[in-house]
Amino acid sequence: VSGTGSPVTIKNIERELICPACKELFTHPLILPCQHSICHKCVKELLLTLDDSFNDVGSDNSNQSSPRLRLASPSMDKIDRINRPGWKRNSLTPKTTIFPCPGCEHDVDLGERGINGLFRNFTLETIVERYRQAARAATAIMCDLCKPPPQESTKSCMDCSASYCNECFKIYHPWGTVKAQHEYVGPTTNFRPKILMCPEHETERINMYCELCRRPVCHLCKLGGNHSNHRVTTMSSAYKTLKEKLSKDIDYLIGKESQVKSQISELNLLMKETECNGERAKEEAITHFEKLFEILEERKSSVLKAIESSKKLRLDKFQTQMEEYRGLLENNGLVGYAQEVLKETDQSCFVQTAKQLHLRIQKATESLKSFRPAAQTSFEDYVVNTSKQTELLGELSFFSSGIDVPEINEEQSKVYNNALINWHHPEKDKADSYVLEYRKINRDDEMLSWNEVEVCGTSKIIQDLENSSTYAFRVRAYKGSICSPCSRELILHTPPAPAFALMGSGGIQLEEPITAKYLEYQENM
Repeated sequence: VSGTGSPVTIKNIERELICPACKELFTHPLILPCQHSICHKCVKELLLTLDDSFNDVGSDNSNQSSPRLRLASPSMDKIDRINRPGWKRNSLTPKTTIFPCPGCEHDVDLGERGINGLFRNFTLETIVERYRQAARAATAIMCDLCKPPPQESTKSCMDCSASYCNECFKIYHPWGTVKAQHEYVGPTTNFRPKILMCPEHETERINMYCELCRRPVCHLCKLGGNHSNHRVTTMSSAYKTLKEKLSKDIDYLIGKESQVKSQISELNLLMKETECNGERAKEEAITHFEKLFEILEERKSSVLKAIESSKKLRLDKFQTQMEEYRGLLENNGLVGYAQEVLKETDQSCFVQTAKQLHLRIQKATESLKSFRPAAQTSFEDYVVNTSKQTELLGELSFFSSGIDVPEINEEQSKVYNNALINWHHPEKDKADSYVLEYRKINRDDEMLSWNEVEVCGTSKIIQDLENSSTYAFRVRAYKGSICSPCSRELILHTPPAPAFALMGSGGIQLEEPITAKYLEYQENM
């Protein structure tokens, strides 16, 4: 029940009960330092994935010279082994303690204790359990102690962590015994501890609240722990203060219900207006690009016409020159004609004709001594230089974005089967978010469509890249509805798949020389 309002419909709050990592209902949620919650197994999987993906095999320079052994994402079986009682730290323990929160995308540091230093969100867990029960109202929780077939349970004991029917509850909780004092609730599968213990001092109960870190602590944390110099208050005082503030804020929101509905209506109108304006902006953009296409088509036609005219003129010159040379062959053209003139017996007539003919024969003779083509075959002067225009088109954007272009940091960007892309933005504090784009480049330089990922920070891990492939990455910044131009593209190459050797038992084992082969591969690229 909320403040002074009506009962909350549990199905209406489903979006608040979804883990931002697995997109499923929370299971044993933990509270991160940024105050967001995430499933216990999701935290394990995130940390183990980071360990596996970026565990260096070669040098730290990972742009193209630090291959890493390809390791699959940790299986649930692997995580379950870590979670078992009595498990000790070994090679399966996540060494990484810093990772981006799936809820806010900001980096969170779990510190030396890692996951063990996080509180379990029992309140959220209880609400999720109530939601599950509401969703499966027709499915009853059966008694844990009945002989087959079990009866439907009527209550659950929080001390025994078990559910009972009426008869079994009376048997296992007889009057006049200690068990009769146990706390019991309605049927549930969510059994939470009655006392919240400190994750750093496991034998101490939580009895204070650190106002700086915004988390519960025990008296040892305050006396000589990490919170010794922090301002703390008693748990009862923190409970009273926070509950009063939360209740007051909830009552305020409930009192503003009509205002909220009005603003929802306004948002609907704004969405429709945005839809119309967006379509209009797209039409205007298409018009501008069509004008550019028209200019390009006109220039293309003009350039092709000039090349064709030059080609025709040169071919005509070559054809004329070739016909002249064919005339120098015996019984053909000029030589044949001269041979006929030599048959003339009248001296006057011969001299009259032979004078001009002799000059032509001399000219042909000289051309044979120094052969020179009538035209050039190269079209170097007709190569279209589009480098400047290509660069300008690549930077084509809106009139004034008002936000600087981010730059990808090549030295800090790493790649294997996953890619870690880091970037720098001169106006980092002014950007609300970023969009990282990436796509695969085929060997024939064929460009596939861009994939987009929205990021709140200045780094992002792109998973499941293909082996022996080339990828292009670029990033752009957003401030409200304003978008910056894209950064220059960063081209990265993923190494080949690891080699495998068959073991005697029929299993598969990674070849040990693979590290050297990877290094050799990268050095030869």
